[in-house]
Amino acid sequence: MEFRYLGNSGLKISAITYGNWLTHGSQVENDVATQCVRAALDVGISSFDTADTYANTKAESVLGEALKGERRESLEIFTKVFWPTGPGGKNDTGLSRKHILESINGSLRRLQTDYVDLYQAHRYDPETPLEETMQAFADIVRQGKALYIGVSEWTADQIREGVKLSKELGFQLISSQPQYSMLWRVIEGEVIPTCEELGVSQIVWSPMAQGVLSGKYLPGQRPPEGSRAADEKGGADMIKRFLRDDVLERVQGLAPLADEAGLTMAQLAVAWVLQHRNVAAAIVGASRPEQVAENVKAAGVRLEPELMVKIDEALGDVVERDPAKTSENAPQERVA
Repeated sequence: MEFRYLGNSGLKISAITYGNWLTHGSQVENDVATQCVRAALDVGISSFDTADTYANTKAESVLGEALKGERRESLEIFTKVFWPTGPGGKNDTGLSRKHILESINGSLRRLQTDYVDLYQAHRYDPETPLEETMQAFADIVRQGKALYIGVSEWTADQIREGVKLSKELGFQLISSQPQYSMLWRVIEGEVIPTCEELGVSQIVWSPMAQGVLSGKYLPGQRPPEGSRAADEKGGADMIKRFLRDDVLERVQGLAPLADEAGLTMAQLAVAWVLQHRNVAAAIVGASRPEQVAENVKAAGVRLEPELMVKIDEALGDVVERDPAKTSENAPQERVA
């Protein structure tokens, strides 16, 4: 396993981070989820990413149970706050002081830990003053309930203002968690340059573009049974943007390039995001333990510059690069 510093901090995390967005508490049984976590530990993964909203808090509980008994100091546990939890009441969402302070206590209880290494704003809250949000994060850090603060899917301007306030309040905002893959590069134009300037790292989600970059979805054919695209509960809406025949045809052109690198297509996708110096980690999930062992082989792989050029040529104009997509996909008001 390769370990990288997270932002301008002394914290190191595993370059492959295990995430349980669409699996724990919903898609797979708890015993299989535990087996996947154990498999992650066995291959050297020490960083685990979850969120209170995943499976409406169940994912945190499953992860906490799976990690019970492990040396806490050897783990880096990340969770998030923003989206609705519980019954979805008027204060069960957003980044108000009330919701943040109540949410961290619930997350710690479910994760069976006294602190999380990284507490992340799952989205930007347009209805709460940023000063209120950042003051609540500062208090959580001072209370020892979180060591560092991060954000997810914030624009470059939002990140800049968040970092400014964090410094004024005496804590570190060190990470951004955006979607990033060969097919979805919207952070390259603005978010990444801003983060490089400010000392903020990326922990990227969906490096395999919801599984499309594994090559298992073929143009003109129905999605395989049991795949994410066939599961209305498992992210089918998220994957639709990549299931156009023109995209799938281009993705199939990556197969010989993966062979050239001695990797599977999925490993090539993960290795590709890890080539960027501002990316500290790629989040991967698993519904079977053996998937973890396969994904981890992407850690430490160096792709030659010539191969990176060939990948760009193979994908051509199906790559999404518009920086405006970050704000377009963000909530314009709280989701209750």
